[in-house]
Amino acid sequence: MTEQTLTFTLDTGNDTGGDVVIRLRPDLAPGHVARITELAGEGFYDGVVFHRVIAGFMAQGGDPTGTGTSGSKKPNLKAEFSAEPHVRGVCSMARTNDPNSANSQFFICLDDATFLDRQYTVWGVVESGMEHVDALPKGEPPRAPGKIVKATVN
Repeated sequence: MTEQTLTFTLDTGNDTGGDVVIRLRPDLAPGHVARITELAGEGFYDGVVFHRVIAGFMAQGGDPTGTGTSGSKKPNLKAEFSAEPHVRGVCSMARTNDPNSANSQFFICLDDATFLDRQYTVWGVVESGMEHVDALPKGEPPRAPGKIVKATVN
């Protein structure tokens, strides 16, 4: 079986950016991978900004309002926590204090964040293009946030 990937074409500002290729991990989180690929296929992530980018920690996106307070109209997902460590390049789902509240928001670890292990659902890992994630404007929210121009499932 061929491994499935998700490509985010990012705009990091000042006419910069590029493709971030993420290897999906349905072996760890089949429900979350199904949701991410469904939303990407529907164009949900196209044009969505990274509303929270903390240097040395993570870049968070996936909220269509760009505020960090919203998600898709689909039902929330049940947690699929695993022992997979939250290290640089890992893609995981954002949620509220309720473990079963992940919906469309996600984050990409900019550095190791193993204190998140077994508390957030890992659904992928960046295979190439991490330099574009690193280049996203920082802030909560950034003054001029970077965005996903196009999300494509391969």
